[in-house]
Amino acid sequence: MTPVAPPFSRRTDWPGGENALTQAVAERRRRNLPVVDLTESNPTRVGLELPLAEVAQALNCADNGRYAPEPFGLLHARQALAREVYRDRVAARQVVLTASTSEAYAFLFKLLCDPGDEVLVPAPSYPLFEYLAGLESVVPVPCPARPVGGDWPVDVAELERRCTPRTRALLVVSPHNPTGAVLRREELNGIADLCARRGLALIADEVFADTWTPRAHAAGDRVESVAGETRCLTFALGGLSKACLLPQLKLGWMAVSGPEPALSQALERLEVIADTWLSVGTPVQQALPRLLQLKPAIQAALRQRLEANRAALEAAFRNTEVTVLPADGGWSAVLRVPCGEGEEALALDLIEREGLIVHPGYFFDFPSEGWLVVGLLLPTDVFADALHRLAHHVLQEAGTEA
Repeated sequence: MTPVAPPFSRRTDWPGGENALTQAVAERRRRNLPVVDLTESNPTRVGLELPLAEVAQALNCADNGRYAPEPFGLLHARQALAREVYRDRVAARQVVLTASTSEAYAFLFKLLCDPGDEVLVPAPSYPLFEYLAGLESVVPVPCPARPVGGDWPVDVAELERRCTPRTRALLVVSPHNPTGAVLRREELNGIADLCARRGLALIADEVFADTWTPRAHAAGDRVESVAGETRCLTFALGGLSKACLLPQLKLGWMAVSGPEPALSQALERLEVIADTWLSVGTPVQQALPRLLQLKPAIQAALRQRLEANRAALEAAFRNTEVTVLPADGGWSAVLRVPCGEGEEALALDLIEREGLIVHPGYFFDFPSEGWLVVGLLLPTDVFADALHRLAHHVLQEAGTEA
């Protein structure tokens, strides 16, 4: 008897197997050779001094023994977000708690899209959106951006060209991962007008907002948050993972704004979606106001680490054939590198010869060859040693002495 194939959804029909980079890392570890992961993005593994005693105290609340489910989350938690994060640009009734930013995306794709509908997503960008959209039977449509000087400007005309009758939403990331670009006021004006004209929703991923460090010459035209935008239905996303470096607590949120009656209709429908899941735990909601009070100290320690590592990176490649692209935020740095045999070959060489893991640009759908992405979270001494080896290898490959 011929076995019947399991009834798996086509949404989970992903390519299998490990890529060459993963295999090279596994082989190096099998041989007990050292590996330094310059792509590390887990803030709990990089030696940052976090106020964990205060976090534990915030979570130790007598009210945790009582379950009082609220679809959008406990009111005092949402009030704290409206006040501390969004500076009263939105009211507490417009804030929705979720178990993660990924869940917020899932809620929004359910809210806005039918199966087969499209969402415009940025490229380059972190490769999560393809999975999140696919799991909701939504089609992500990449909208490539290209660097101009030290920026990655949004091409609003290109966004409009990629709209179809099935386009339902437009997604932006600010600060962007991995380029660190921050949305400009002129870009937001163009995007909001496009969304209003075409009846699209604007989804803004602002998880790295607390790392925003605008360059002096451009500070005035950068958008701190889209929360409170009223020209189109707008969703601003954030979470504890990046805001307080607490991914283990699993809390995200969205601020909803826009014109009436669309805003009221969106909140009404979101309430049903959120009430169906009720996925956010009580302890983290009870603790949220205190955790947000700890955020400035947490972000100060993080900012010191990021600034030190970026400064070292820029110094290592100053006056060389490698360009470290400027950034206004985020935890990563983008390098424009000469690589005659391709960026994947260079990334493989760095693993095999130097024990260094970096991301080649194609991982983020960069528009051409010749890009590497490194994270800036590692302890400064570890980063400095890895950077010395990275610079030596990359500059040798370019025919320049390190």
